Amino acid sequence: MPIVSPHTGNPLVDRRQSDRALLVRRGVQRLFSDLRLSMVPELPLASGRRADLVALSGTGEIWIVEIKSSVEDFRSDRKWPDYRQHCDRLFFATHAAVPPELFPQDCGLIIADEWSAHLLRDAPEHRLAAASRKAMLLRFARSAADRLLLAELAAG
Repeated sequence: MPIVSPHTGNPLVDRRQSDRALLVRRGVQRLFSDLRLSMVPELPLASGRRADLVALSGTGEIWIVEIKSSVEDFRSDRKWPDYRQHCDRLFFATHAAVPPELFPQDCGLIIADEWSAHLLRDAPEHRLAAASRKAMLLRFARSAADRLLLAELAAG
């Protein structure tokens, strides 16, 4: 069960995301949890970008999910190609009101709501170099540990 929720008062929500994006993320997190993937939302990357959701498989494969809450959100954002240098697979996630044909065919596509998500198109694999993988795994682990501590401290 993910720690992060769209409810106010959660110390792990930085309020940069729209409510719609948070609900899409929740659905993706539920799907990924069923797939036994570990996740860190809003992970800062070495490039200075911030990935909406980074998932780690049991075999060490790294997935990045870029969440788009509207057609305008997708059209105004040109940073997403940079995410390929930080993952083995790149996905977009959105909700049913956004046309799926909007998204590039060379990325995976997930349709989600707050309760669930459906993998509409799998992402092609582009394996990370060993040094990049190690750096991402360390970034993932440190962020997850720091956030767990933050959640425990906030709980009292």
